[in-house]
Amino acid sequence: MLLLMGGFVIAGPSGILAWGENQRLLEQRREKLVDLESQRDRLKNRVALLDANKVDPDLAGELLRSNLNVARPDEMVMLIKR
Repeated sequence: MLLLMGGFVIAGPSGILAWGENQRLLEQRREKLVDLESQRDRLKNRVALLDANKVDPDLAGELLRSNLNVARPDEMVMLIKR
Protein backbone atom coordinates (compact mmCIF):
# COMPACT_ATOMS: atom_id res chain seq x y z
CA MET A 1 0.00 0.00 0.00
CA LEU A 2 2.84 2.37 0.83
CA LEU A 3 4.50 1.64 -2.52
CA LEU A 4 1.26 2.43 -4.33
CA MET A 5 0.87 5.71 -2.46
CA GLY A 6 4.52 6.53 -3.14
CA GLY A 7 3.96 5.86 -6.84
CA PHE A 8 1.07 8.31 -6.89
CA VAL A 9 3.18 10.91 -5.08
CA ILE A 10 5.83 10.67 -7.80
CA ALA A 11 3.92 9.86 -11.00
CA GLY A 12 0.30 10.70 -10.19
CA PRO A 13 -1.74 13.44 -11.89
CA SER A 14 -0.71 15.93 -9.21
CA GLY A 15 2.61 14.31 -8.36
CA ILE A 16 6.18 15.53 -8.56
CA LEU A 17 6.59 14.67 -12.26
CA ALA A 18 3.44 16.58 -13.22
CA TRP A 19 4.42 19.67 -11.19
CA GLY A 20 6.39 21.34 -14.01
CA GLU A 21 3.58 20.78 -16.52
CA ASN A 22 1.05 22.19 -14.08
CA GLN A 23 3.21 25.29 -13.54
CA ARG A 24 3.52 25.79 -17.31
CA LEU A 25 -0.24 25.49 -17.78
CA LEU A 26 -0.85 27.91 -14.92
CA GLU A 27 1.44 30.50 -16.52
CA GLN A 28 -0.28 30.09 -19.91
CA ARG A 29 -3.68 30.58 -18.31
CA ARG A 30 -2.48 33.69 -16.46
CA GLU A 31 -1.28 35.18 -19.75
CA LYS A 32 -4.63 34.33 -21.38
CA LEU A 33 -6.43 35.93 -18.43
CA VAL A 34 -4.46 39.17 -18.89
CA ASP A 35 -5.40 39.20 -22.60
CA LEU A 36 -9.06 38.57 -21.84
CA GLU A 37 -9.13 41.28 -19.17
CA SER A 38 -7.69 43.85 -21.58
CA GLN A 39 -10.24 42.80 -24.22
CA ARG A 40 -13.02 43.13 -21.63
CA ASP A 41 -11.81 46.62 -20.71
CA ARG A 42 -11.85 47.71 -24.39
CA LEU A 43 -15.39 46.36 -24.81
CA LYS A 44 -16.49 48.05 -21.58
CA ASN A 45 -15.19 51.36 -22.94
CA ARG A 46 -17.10 50.95 -26.21
CA VAL A 47 -20.29 50.13 -24.31
CA ALA A 48 -19.84 53.24 -22.18
CA LEU A 49 -19.39 55.34 -25.33
CA LEU A 50 -22.69 53.97 -26.69
CA ASP A 51 -24.73 54.90 -23.62
CA ALA A 52 -28.22 55.95 -24.73
CA ASN A 53 -28.04 59.23 -22.78
CA LYS A 54 -24.67 60.38 -24.16
CA VAL A 55 -23.63 58.61 -27.35
CA ASP A 56 -20.17 59.45 -28.66
CA PRO A 57 -20.79 60.94 -32.13
CA ASP A 58 -17.53 59.64 -33.60
CA LEU A 59 -18.21 56.06 -32.56
CA ALA A 60 -21.84 56.28 -33.71
CA GLY A 61 -20.70 57.53 -37.12
CA GLU A 62 -18.09 54.80 -37.36
CA LEU A 63 -20.63 52.10 -36.56
CA LEU A 64 -23.20 53.50 -39.00
CA ARG A 65 -20.67 53.61 -41.80
CA SER A 66 -19.30 50.13 -41.18
CA ASN A 67 -22.56 48.28 -40.43
CA LEU A 68 -25.00 50.03 -42.76
CA ASN A 69 -22.56 50.98 -45.53
CA VAL A 70 -23.67 54.61 -45.54
CA ALA A 71 -21.66 57.71 -46.35
CA ARG A 72 -22.30 61.41 -46.71
CA PRO A 73 -22.40 62.86 -50.24
CA ASP A 74 -19.11 64.71 -49.71
CA GLU A 75 -17.21 61.57 -48.55
CA MET A 76 -15.08 59.31 -50.70
CA VAL A 77 -15.14 55.56 -50.05
CA MET A 78 -11.94 53.58 -50.53
CA LEU A 79 -12.00 49.78 -50.48
CA ILE A 80 -9.02 48.12 -48.88
CA LYS A 81 -8.28 44.43 -49.52
CA ARG A 82 -7.58 42.44 -46.36
